[in-house]
Amino acid sequence: MKTLSQPTLLILSLSLLFLTLHFPPTQAKFAGLGIHRPNSPKQARQLAASAAHDDESGDFVTFYYNQTLDHFNYKPESYTTFRQRYIVNVKHWGGADTNAPILVYFGPEDRIDYAWTDIGFLTENAPHFKALLLYIEHRYYGESVPFGSWEKASRNATSLGYLNSAQAIADYAAIILHVKQTYSAKNSPVIVVGGSYGGMLASWFRLKYPHVAIGALASSAPILYFDGVAPGDGYYSVVTKDFKEDSKSCYETIRRSWVEIERVASKPDGLSLLGKKFKTCRPLRRTFDLKDYLDSMYAEAAQYNEPPEYPVSIVCRAIDGAPDGDVLGQILAGVVAYKGDSSCYDVYDSSPPTASDSAWKWQVYI
Repeated sequence: MKTLSQPTLLILSLSLLFLTLHFPPTQAKFAGLGIHRPNSPKQARQLAASAAHDDESGDFVTFYYNQTLDHFNYKPESYTTFRQRYIVNVKHWGGADTNAPILVYFGPEDRIDYAWTDIGFLTENAPHFKALLLYIEHRYYGESVPFGSWEKASRNATSLGYLNSAQAIADYAAIILHVKQTYSAKNSPVIVVGGSYGGMLASWFRLKYPHVAIGALASSAPILYFDGVAPGDGYYSVVTKDFKEDSKSCYETIRRSWVEIERVASKPDGLSLLGKKFKTCRPLRRTFDLKDYLDSMYAEAAQYNEPPEYPVSIVCRAIDGAPDGDVLGQILAGVVAYKGDSSCYDVYDSSPPTASDSAWKWQVYI
């Protein structure tokens, strides 16, 4: 019987684990792309405390690599460099002499400040595989911004033109090879890992740089949406399934609410009535805005339906617990339960965009 090689066994073992472990994607709406993970004050405190604890342990060490601005052209400005952040953990690594593997997390469209605590897949599997862990921040996000600052990097289309997925995975290849050289790990197999957009990058990386990584693991990566391979409504089908499985009555109430919103809006001053009902911070301009706000909330709750909170259950318990007969009142109860009791709800999200928001908007829409 033919014996499987160590890299093959590594891929098979990680793939089986990957099918059973939860790997939180980075973004919410539109197949995991475009809306950031919930960022309540409570969660922010928990993440900050957890990250601070791990950072103090000394296991995760931050480095900066002098990255090439443009990997594909040979103009003088192409050779400009910028500092790209990456984080290494060698606590469980078996060492170069044993050809122990390297697990690489591809930073998506955000900072990697909490990656080592938020993405448990790598840290949970490092002891078993005696793996070195490597986390790489995406260009133009966090501390890995060319031209010295986001203001300079975003000043025009030319400076933003270097922000794309092809340049990003070329960055990752350069840093992986640099780390392998630094640790004399020439023969250590590399598995790249990502979620959502990061998972797309991992998949494309394996195709583009097969000599660098022997495998890629992608979670919630909507690569099959391209060219119509997968149904375009697949993401919302899963969101619907989550709510229906939690509570059939909750699902039915949400389903009826879409028609009820339009019915109320058709009345004289209907949009004003809806605005008062849902306590919107600004007057509604159209029913789509309210519906978009609500379906974004449902999608976010489903995507991050994690213990111990289980936000889908929080929304559905509130909807089911509100008085029957007032569909929109029941929906409002779900909003209050999920968003918190507030004097008004910002349907139009008037908070100023972060640098990450602006960078992602460029990637998605330009």
